[in-house]
Amino acid sequence: MTRRPRAFRLDAPDVASGSIEVVDEPFDAIEAADGVVVPMGEKRRAPWVGILVSALSGLLMLGLGLGIEKLIADLYVIAPWLGWVALGLTLLAALAFLAIVGREAAGIWREKKIERLREAALDALSVKDHQAAKTIVADLVALYDTRASAAQGRARLRNLDDEIIDADDRLAIAERELLSPLDAQAKRAIAAAAKQVSLVTAVSPRAIVDVAFVIFAAVRLLRTLARIYGGRPGLFGFLRLAKAAFNHLAVTGGMAVGDSLMQQVLGLGLAARISAKLGEGVLNGLMTARFGLAAIAVCRPLPFIREDTPRIGDVAGELVSRAEAAATPQG
Repeated sequence: MTRRPRAFRLDAPDVASGSIEVVDEPFDAIEAADGVVVPMGEKRRAPWVGILVSALSGLLMLGLGLGIEKLIADLYVIAPWLGWVALGLTLLAALAFLAIVGREAAGIWREKKIERLREAALDALSVKDHQAAKTIVADLVALYDTRASAAQGRARLRNLDDEIIDADDRLAIAERELLSPLDAQAKRAIAAAAKQVSLVTAVSPRAIVDVAFVIFAAVRLLRTLARIYGGRPGLFGFLRLAKAAFNHLAVTGGMAVGDSLMQQVLGLGLAARISAKLGEGVLNGLMTARFGLAAIAVCRPLPFIREDTPRIGDVAGELVSRAEAAATPQG
């Protein structure tokens, strides 16, 4: 026997007591997931390079340990107090080594957490998974739990925990409350780095100085952007982020050919119309800005949902304006 439809009031006793529970229908997620291609993991070959590096590192550590042990024993023979000093220094070095390893591991773990948040957000948006969106927002609030500047945003998001909101709307609110101020900081950092690179390239006397400063500025910019978005990379974590940023550049195009501003620069031929050093400085500054935009893509814990994706014109438009002013003949 089928159950007839029935009307009820929200202030009725059975509703007020919580006997009726409102749950999210899974049909939206099922319909959105219909037809989505699930990528199959590629078969990986045996990591011989990793095995080689691990084996050589193990042999090096064994040799270093045996050398230290022999040194301490020889010092004990010469003078016992020298042996104790050597042993104390060895323990101090071991403690420092463990602290460095712990810091590196924590930095890599934090980077992987940010990557997992970004990938989970993409998956939740593709299938409109409401529960996954709530989990992602909770993890994002925990990621910035110690930042005083995000206190109001965290409070607003916690107040929305029990609200029935679409997955994309919930993530968009989290993006606006927590990441929008960080995006502004990141764009200011990229603009400052691009200006510095452009200025140093324009006034430096040698090409080696240009190359060295561009590398230095890129390293500093990547670390700055990682800290802005919550990462704390050590040496290996930084190398991992740098690899991801360069891979992103390779995918999106290193020269940003599709960007209207870069087309404008190349079309004007600024390097030919003004001094060669000034034109080189403008292009180096723009490439630094392009690298910064790629770094944002790999450091940001969420993809750009409702906020505008930053472009070169947002962070380095002043460089082109100055170059155009310099290239315009004065009447």
